[in-house]
Amino acid sequence: MARVKGGTVTRQRRKRILKLAKGYYGSKHTLFKTAKQQVIKSGQYAYRDRRRKKRDFRKLWISRINAAARINDISYSKLMHGLKLAGIEVNRKMLAELAISDEKAFAQIVDQAKTALNN
Repeated sequence: MARVKGGTVTRQRRKRILKLAKGYYGSKHTLFKTAKQQVIKSGQYAYRDRRRKKRDFRKLWISRINAAARINDISYSKLMHGLKLAGIEVNRKMLAELAISDEKAFAQIVDQAKTALNN
């Protein structure tokens, strides 16, 4: 039986991997073996970080809300508890945006939370 060379299929597979590895540093974008390893590792990082991004943004929003809340003489945990008691349902993303862009509105929300805590 005649020997079958890789031909177009092998070349297409290698080109696909090298195209995915475009822009990588050093031999990782030129050599097939190292490029393939790096493409696999990059995929693992991407999968992991799609989930981690959600955690990171939540941490960022909480730190922004805490900083703005302390300017208004209340801690983050007391503010969130006061909002729950007042029946105000605003997510952390919007609270953080208010804290940055509209300080007066954030201060009004903080006042409502404080009154709910005191009652």
